[in-house]
Amino acid sequence: MRTALIIFVRHPELGKVKTRLAKGIGNEKALSVYNLLLGHTRQITIPLNCRKFIYYTDQVIEHDIWTFPGYTKRQQFGEDLGARMSNAFKELFEQGFKRVMIIGSDCYQLQTHTLKEGIDALNDHDVVVGPTFDGGYYLLGCNHYIPELFTDKDWSTAQVATQTISTISQLKLNHSLLEKLHDVDETADLELNGISI
Repeated sequence: MRTALIIFVRHPELGKVKTRLAKGIGNEKALSVYNLLLGHTRQITIPLNCRKFIYYTDQVIEHDIWTFPGYTKRQQFGEDLGARMSNAFKELFEQGFKRVMIIGSDCYQLQTHTLKEGIDALNDHDVVVGPTFDGGYYLLGCNHYIPELFTDKDWSTAQVATQTISTISQLKLNHSLLEKLHDVDETADLELNGISI
């Protein structure tokens, strides 16, 4: 079964990444943390036996850490995060993939084995969700295109995972929940993830 992993990233530019974190530690340290997170995300995704698609928020970068066999670069498009995710999922399902998952680059606790669990869960579940302790999710996957997963959500709030699971229930789909993890958005998250700056 053909599986695609979407990775949403930003180009690591000073003052444009990890802005909430930067309020507590400054732009330069926030950029260092973001580069650490990007490197971690690359390391844990390399071993996966699936196609990997890097979707950039802004322009596609020709030469960076994602210039590596097995990774295809694309551009995000859409008015908000939900639309951008929805468009990426739709694009890959239309290309013939049977399972599509998305992650960002904010979760330092995420490991390869958890990603493999997510892929395996889609063998007998419509949707898989990897929830975060702040109420969002670090992973979302499905085995067919479900546009409702990406609409009417309060993005970047503590309600996103709950609202997503509610949508799954309303559609009478079944889902699998992965382990709950901490992502890195604010200063307090650094210690929770064992990141020293």
